[in-house]
Amino acid sequence: MQRCIWHWLGTIRIAHLATGDGIGIEMFEFNNNETPENNFEFWKTGIFHYAVQDPDVEGLVEKIVAHGGKQRMPIREYYPGEKPYRMVYCEDPFGNLVEIYSHSYELTYSQGDY
Repeated sequence: MQRCIWHWLGTIRIAHLATGDGIGIEMFEFNNNETPENNFEFWKTGIFHYAVQDPDVEGLVEKIVAHGGKQRMPIREYYPGEKPYRMVYCEDPFGNLVEIYSHSYELTYSQGDY
């Protein structure tokens, strides 16, 4: 697990995993976790976000916004001046967070700290 600081999430712990067929999985641990009384508040479950890959990050952001969604952050470059890997969080028209990657999960996260 890595510790990283994202200004919009605060300090978190994160683990990246990938399957043989290119599916990426992230596990997050937030510093301000709260343990529920019964250890399972089923009514509060749900997804944090989902992610998609599209080489035209800017174009997909424009489509999301044009259809009632929102861009939630500036497009982030992982390795400015070195590699064209980019990502951005958006919100779809239904309020779900969507993370958009320009390149595969393995390429983006196999290069070390970010």
